[in-house]
Formats: sequence, structure tokens, C-alpha cells
Amino acid sequence: MMESLYVVGQSPLHRLPAWFKLAALIGAGAGLFMLRDPRWLAVAFAAAAALVGSTGVAAAAVWRQVRGLLWVLLAVALFTGWFQGWVEALAVVLRIGAMVGLALAVTLATRTSDLIAVCERALMPFERIGLADAGKVALALALALRFVPEIWRNFQEIREAQAARGLGAHPVALIVPLIVLTLKRAQEVAEAIDARSP
Repeated sequence: MMESLYVVGQSPLHRLPAWFKLAALIGAGAGLFMLRDPRWLAVAFAAAAALVGSTGVAAAAVWRQVRGLLWVLLAVALFTGWFQGWVEALAVVLRIGAMVGLALAVTLATRTSDLIAVCERALMPFERIGLADAGKVALALALALRFVPEIWRNFQEIREAQAARGLGAHPVALIVPLIVLTLKRAQEVAEAIDARSP
């Protein structure tokens, strides 16, 4: 099974109800897209970093979760800077960083079971009119919250194993096992969702 990102703690963020944290996360995400000034986005990024720190998780553990994002941010910054200017690139990077920080803080400070319960309650009106299965959708969302970090950890493990065999960083030797393992994890997710069906 995939590892939960939740960290036991007594911080103010831990004590907030899950529904409030998710609602605040949605509102903050919408607000970040309205901000254009890099100075305000830098404040938002700093606030997100402070929230992550308030959960009590070790800096090394946070680094393991976010280091893979650095390459994505670098690519986004170069692309945006080339076509829209470096001020806009800075704004985009800060916006993404703040969003990821806020999402990580909520995930670290909220039990997965609580996230599932909140999502399920929010989707119940759609289930009543036959548009969605609230239980399945809520479970899929909760599992998706930790699927990306799981893939990154798998990539790291595969890279270390291949290096030990003397294969170095050959793309095929890295990508093929990663795809196979990711598909296996996806199958586990599908089985977990099916098992929840009545």
C-alpha cells in the first residue's frame, strides 16, 4: 500500500477540521491565480513554507517530497521567461511553489480518512442525482494526493538499484521499470476503489 503523508502532531493546523482546511486550500488556490505581483506571491510562498514548517515534519522529509518538483519549476521558469518575460516567470514559479506548499501542509496535517470523509460528504448531492459515486470519487481523490510522491520514491529506488547493477542513468533502464511499477500501483488503486463498491 502507498504510504500516508500524514504526520501526527498538535499544531494549530492539525487541530483545524478537515473540511475547513480543504475549503481554505481551494480558496487560497483561487486567490493565488488572481495575484500577479511577485512581491505578494513571495509573501504567499513564505506563508505556505511556514505552514509546512508548523506541522513539525523534518526538513529532510519535506525535501524528499518536493525535490522532484524543482526540475518541473525550472522548466516552467525557462519556458515562461523566454516567451513572457522573467518577471512573469518568477510569478509563475512562486505561485506554483505556494500552491504545492499549501497542499503539502494540508496533507501533512490531515488524516487521509478525514479527507475521504469530507470529499464524500461534499459529493453526496451529486450521488443523489446519479452523477457520481461519492465513495469511489472521494477514495480516488485521497489516493491521488499521495500518488505523485510515491512515483518519485519509486524513481529514486529504481535509479539506485540500476546504479548498483552498473547500468547508470540509462533512460530505458529507468523508465520501463517505473512504468511497470506505476501501472501496478494504479491497479492497486483500481482494486481499492472496486472493493469499496457495494
